[in-house]
Amino acid sequence: MYQFEEKIWFWGLMVIPLLVLVFLLLQWWKHRMQRKFASKTLFKRLSPNTSVFKSVLKVFILSLAFGCLTKALVNPKIGTKLETVKREGVDIVFAIDVSKSMLAEDIAPNRLEKSKQLVTQIINNLASDRIGIIAYAGKAFPQLPITTDYGAAKMFLQSMNTDMLSSQGTAIHEAIELAKDFYDDDQDTNRVLIILSDGEDHGDIATKVAQEAYQEGIRIFTIGIGDVKGGPIPEKRNGIVVNYKKDRNGETVITKMDENTLKSIAKEGHGSYINGRDTGKVVEHIRDILIKLDKTEFEAKQFADYESYF
Repeated sequence: MYQFEEKIWFWGLMVIPLLVLVFLLLQWWKHRMQRKFASKTLFKRLSPNTSVFKSVLKVFILSLAFGCLTKALVNPKIGTKLETVKREGVDIVFAIDVSKSMLAEDIAPNRLEKSKQLVTQIINNLASDRIGIIAYAGKAFPQLPITTDYGAAKMFLQSMNTDMLSSQGTAIHEAIELAKDFYDDDQDTNRVLIILSDGEDHGDIATKVAQEAYQEGIRIFTIGIGDVKGGPIPEKRNGIVVNYKKDRNGETVITKMDENTLKSIAKEGHGSYINGRDTGKVVEHIRDILIKLDKTEFEAKQFADYESYF
């Protein structure tokens, strides 16, 4: 495990392109002055030892020096000692919808990015709980197993996108089924599943699976992402909208948030439904829920000692 002690010093790397720019401008100015002073042949006779290679080498060495200096100031640290610590908390799994409908921009910046923001803020307010992440569309995929490493969770979270799963759709029941295997059966912890979705599940299996999950000790909370009025699904190229998704008849597809499905799943999972539009209210609601749950002691491994490599 590694970490950077002072990430702000990465800005020091900006000196390198500045050095290269100054060098190129200086070479251009020198070449211009030389042509004014004498012809190319005459100048070679007057200054036979002129070497462009030496100038390039000097810039390279200076850039390397600034690169090494920046690395030293950032101070990369590598974990050298792994120890087991005891914590009290709840096991929380986030199931995040990554279907194409999550690209709709009826909630800023879009549904998927809003989901990431919500999960990040929830994680920031956790203390010693363990978390896991599931990505799902037509199928469910384990993104991050149960862990206490919140930094890793945020990293995996930011890498999620609508292209990570080839199977499209919104099979919420697949995510619930997968979540059943996420928790550690050897430790009797309180188990929470938080589903973030627009609710566009074209089947009624999810409510039945949610009931089965509760019987296995998993409480399910759903967060609705989007607007009930809906919006089109943009198709972008280089960050610019070039079209909107159309159906077989050539009509623009309007995707709407289905609150009823999410409420039904939460009801069967003995949890609650939360509208995801207001980030502050969502985080406060989840925090209140977790406070009321009994905390279970569990063992977790973490790096205790880090060695500096500046």
